[in-house]
Amino acid sequence: MKFISAFLLLILLTSCTITETIIINPDGTGNIEVYSLRDENSVMQLGKNSPSSEKFIDTIFVFQDYITKYQETFVRFSKSDQALFQEHSNVKMHVKMDPIQMENFNIVSCDFKKIEEVPNVYESLRLASCLKENYTIVKPFYKIKYSFDGVTFRRNLIITDQEKFDERMKEVQDKKKMFSNFKLKQSYVLNYYFPRKIKSVSNEKAVISADRKSLSLEFQLSDCVQNPDETNLEVILE
Repeated sequence: MKFISAFLLLILLTSCTITETIIINPDGTGNIEVYSLRDENSVMQLGKNSPSSEKFIDTIFVFQDYITKYQETFVRFSKSDQALFQEHSNVKMHVKMDPIQMENFNIVSCDFKKIEEVPNVYESLRLASCLKENYTIVKPFYKIKYSFDGVTFRRNLIITDQEKFDERMKEVQDKKKMFSNFKLKQSYVLNYYFPRKIKSVSNEKAVISADRKSLSLEFQLSDCVQNPDETNLEVILE
């Protein structure tokens, strides 16, 4: 689990494809999944350790499993941190690192009754690592909020700590200069499925399916890191 935090910035900026998929059913229930795939060829271009030097990992767990397994650690956290862990209790995670097959990915998913109740699943793996290793929780500088009233779907990424965001942007700029001469694979894809036909989408680059019940929207990952509000979206159904 330690590699998650250690290489997060490197992976996000240089060598990863992230796909966020949301399925909303007619009754408003649904599922969100974030699939992050590290491109091993890009990692090797950057002169990082060969994937063959890494250990094989293939683990699937629900966050509640960690709360139960590491209960002695859990109770040492503050009440607010415990509440944060509980928000992620139903989140399912799959982490795989296969140095032989050069496969490295993680999948984080969560069923929901109302999309407004979805926790920040992008933080779930890091929080699981904090619980397992008894690390101090560092609050993220952003949050993603979803809403759906039966007609209008919204995705809003909000910067909650401008100072931390500015610090991260400086790191981003430095990394981009370092890696500007490499051909790196990096993309961020939103795939959304709705119970009725789409009437309009706020981003004109969105590709709407033939039956008009789903859409796909792709960005450059580094662009999203620098300008996170680019991923904000409003979809109105018929």
